Amino acid sequence: MSQDKLNYDSPASIRAFLEQNGLAVSKRLGQNFLIDRSVRNRIVKALELEEGMQVWEIGPGIGAMTIFLLEERVRLTAFEIDYGFVRVLKSLFSEHENFCIVKGDVLKTLCSQKDLPARIFGNLPYNSAFAIISDILEMEFLPQRMVFTLQKEAAHRMIAGPGTKDYSSLSVLCTLVCDVRILFDIGSSAFWPRPRVTSSVIQLIPKNTLISKISASERKDFLDFVRAAFSSRRKTLRNTLGFWIKQHSPFLDEAKIDRQLQGILEELGIEPSIRAEALTPDELFAVYRKLQYR
Repeated sequence: MSQDKLNYDSPASIRAFLEQNGLAVSKRLGQNFLIDRSVRNRIVKALELEEGMQVWEIGPGIGAMTIFLLEERVRLTAFEIDYGFVRVLKSLFSEHENFCIVKGDVLKTLCSQKDLPARIFGNLPYNSAFAIISDILEMEFLPQRMVFTLQKEAAHRMIAGPGTKDYSSLSVLCTLVCDVRILFDIGSSAFWPRPRVTSSVIQLIPKNTLISKISASERKDFLDFVRAAFSSRRKTLRNTLGFWIKQHSPFLDEAKIDRQLQGILEELGIEPSIRAEALTPDELFAVYRKLQYR
């Protein structure tokens, strides 16, 4: 079945295309095809594309969004882990000079790319969505706009605030580095096969703040710091950060580490007995910077 006969809005057409090409939907990879054309149009609109712009697409599947992007005349690099889908994507879009496909796990191939994007988007599987987003936010160059489709619960974890059960290290990194906004929800009927969950489209735009300007290695170090702070939600910040400080200052004994951290918290007006989940992203970054330059 050629591209002109493949109807991305029709489950029957997609099913026939997959069978003809010896392909099957993988539950493990979270493969669900977006069959609602109006939703695909909304996602394209949210990207605010310009002709010639470098765009990365994560998980193109069989190209329902890919064809929309190529019509916008952007330079599109697609990352696809399913080698069967890579094969059909090449056959469908090889005639487009502005299309490039990278095969393999995006978590392993992302950082090897030299042509950095102005936009990144994709329908992310739940089991790897947070890892993919973290890797992107740790890149040396942050795209001007990122638009992802993921499970609604995952989207709400990204925007969670201090003191809530969903507040996590990812919440801190996302909301500190970017302005994060849930654009709209997508019901299960918009996909084939139908997932058992509601999805959300979420937008991330880098802030013009210090953390978005620091080096990628320092951003990664900060995320490691936050992960350490959240490693045990029942423990105080002083207890959870001890190991992280010891890694950075191996010659300090526990007593000196405790005195140093207590002094920093008092200097910042933070109660020494506080837990990480009670602090705002800005407060956590302030603690991190003080520890860096102590």
